[in-house]
Amino acid sequence: MADAIIDRIDPRDFALVTHLYNQIFRPERTEAQIRNRLRGRHNIFIQVARIGPDAVGFYVGMELKPSVHFAWLCGVVPEMRRAGIASQLMNRAEEWATAEGYRSLRFECDNKVRPMLHFGIASGYDIVGLRWDPDRLSNLVIFEKTINTDDADD
Repeated sequence: MADAIIDRIDPRDFALVTHLYNQIFRPERTEAQIRNRLRGRHNIFIQVARIGPDAVGFYVGMELKPSVHFAWLCGVVPEMRRAGIASQLMNRAEEWATAEGYRSLRFECDNKVRPMLHFGIASGYDIVGLRWDPDRLSNLVIFEKTINTDDADD
């Protein structure tokens, strides 16, 4: 397993997020598209994984509702996949979301992306739904994991 350094970055660093997004995902997106997706979102959390000076992965999450943090994007450059980078990013996001008082962490995954489906199940996430994504013309599997069971507020 690669031992990445995970850094939280400014949620307005759209240039770095766009650069990493376009190294990992298709179709490519512009800085404006990333900015628009995050506009008006609460509690944006962005982190970058580095091996030496090279950014090799990233995570972007936001509040979905007061009790749920949504992992919108988590990606790793192709040459560093299967090295545990995504797990490190998601684990750090879970730690952060727990400290922020969220009760669960949610992400969606294209039904065709088998490694991410396996990751969700192996990491203790439950499948809580399915939704059709008209932009991808595909079903997305919705995963959610309880990360904070402190019921002191109830």
